[in-house]
Formats: sequence, C-alpha cells, structure tokens
Amino acid sequence: MALYAQNATPRANARQKAQRVRIAEGRADGDLTNAEAAALNKQQRHIRRTERRAKADGTVTVAEKKKIERKQDRANRNIRRAKNNSITPNN
Repeated sequence: MALYAQNATPRANARQKAQRVRIAEGRADGDLTNAEAAALNKQQRHIRRTERRAKADGTVTVAEKKKIERKQDRANRNIRRAKNNSITPNN
C-alpha cells in the first residue's frame, strides 16, 4: 500500500518539478529577487509537506489530491506574478 501512495501523485510531482525550475530560471534571469525566490521556495516546501502527509497513510484520497492541486495553482500564480512584476534586483 505504501508503495502505491508514492506513485499516487505523478501530476503533482511533475508540477512541483516544473515550478522549481521556473523559480530557478527566474532567479538566474534576475526576474526574482532573493526575497521573492525565498518566499516561493518556502511555498514549495509547504506543498511537499502536504503531499507527504497525504501519502503517509498509504492512500491519497481525491480530496487530498484536490488540496495539493489548489496549493500548486496558487503557487503557480505567485510565481507568475513575482516573475512579471517590475521589481528587479537592479531597481
């Protein structure tokens, strides 16, 4: 059962990876300040913690998947907003 839970969220795992890459790219391009990147990374840690807790009992329910997806949607919005605001380290 625990093995199933580890593979129960492939979409969430792919989104997490993509979001981490976007944060790193934003940092490298100068679109994100250190503070913005730190806040976004903290949000990613929170999502990973939620996912671990959902998997802890060996089953990821539909409600838990929706909760993870909502958090990822919010993180995605925050990444987009932070990368596209006019605050840059050179300003």
